[in-house]
Amino acid sequence: MTASKAYSPWLHRWAVLTAIFTFILLCSGGLVTSHGVGLAVPDWPNSFGYNMFAFPLSRWVQGVFFEHSHRLIATFVGLFTAILAAWIWARETTGNTRTTAIVAIVAVLFLLGARVMPVYLSLAILAPLVIGFALVAFSRGDGGLRWLAVAALAAVILQGVLGGLRVVWLEDQIGIFHALLAQSFFVFLSILAVMTSRRYAEKRWADYEPHPTLRWWALAATGLIFVQLGLGATMRHEHIGLSIPDFPLAYGQILPSTSPEAMAEINAVRAADHAMPTTAVQIWIQMGHRGVAGLIVLAVGIMAWNARHSARATWLWSRIWVVMLCAQIGLGAWTIWSQKAADVATVHMALGALSLLVGGLLTFRLFCGAKTSDFVLPDAPNSRLIAVCV
Repeated sequence: MTASKAYSPWLHRWAVLTAIFTFILLCSGGLVTSHGVGLAVPDWPNSFGYNMFAFPLSRWVQGVFFEHSHRLIATFVGLFTAILAAWIWARETTGNTRTTAIVAIVAVLFLLGARVMPVYLSLAILAPLVIGFALVAFSRGDGGLRWLAVAALAAVILQGVLGGLRVVWLEDQIGIFHALLAQSFFVFLSILAVMTSRRYAEKRWADYEPHPTLRWWALAATGLIFVQLGLGATMRHEHIGLSIPDFPLAYGQILPSTSPEAMAEINAVRAADHAMPTTAVQIWIQMGHRGVAGLIVLAVGIMAWNARHSARATWLWSRIWVVMLCAQIGLGAWTIWSQKAADVATVHMALGALSLLVGGLLTFRLFCGAKTSDFVLPDAPNSRLIAVCV
């Protein structure tokens, strides 16, 4: 496809809107977990036996409001993603291929609408296979986005089923995977939105990077943020967010003692304060969360320093990333000092998702700009080379 055919302003707007709704979905999920109301609606895919769209508005109260709203937003995100996938296939293919793809997407939506558990489980089992196949097909293709759209659709289906199984099977561990897939889907969908933009279609989105190690620092920092989000999800879904009730110390020490005697004393104090008992493993998970935060700030700080002579966008976003992470640490401390106030904890989670997004987009940008083999140097000096990202 030519650049002009590859770009559609309305397709790009739809992709951006879908990414925005995905972030809203993340925030609503954070509110569900922070308020501890993940089982306020005890059945799935129904809501107290009702079709979720027919659930009486009069019963949207307290925790039910947060949980039911989260389900409705998730449904619309899934529908938006399906429309995005069908739209991209309609633009990039013709004839029988286009018809088959659109019919397949519509058929999947009808299967989801049947609201039958075996169908949901089958689609969830197939989803990782479809994602893997789609990514391989994209890597071997002509630069079109249709296979990435298929991967996004499979991912959102898997995400929805995991959320439902968390309720049906009463497994906190499923909630951890549900949270991490949500973060990954948000970044993936945002990158797909970038790839539908005019600047990307015209190969003007990324710049040649004079510091080849910068992209590896961005990748390392983004990977650490993902690990950090995993630790945070473990703390939230295992209900151990306040295993250490003070900050910056931990039970008054830099490194807390977790000997059997120390744990007995800690849990005696917690019982007197009507707090849940904790374990040594839970305490060290939270200590790991604090330690990884320090590593993230170090990695992003090094990247920001090395980016001072880079293209303006990379330089600017590297510094914004540093500010975001400093605010994130402050919110983490506030979460502890406020005894895990739901709104503070949710903002902490949301900023973590945005920090992952900035890291993912910066990494994508820098790796695109690293494709210098596609350049032919001009006769006159040129300080900026436009990257070819295909």
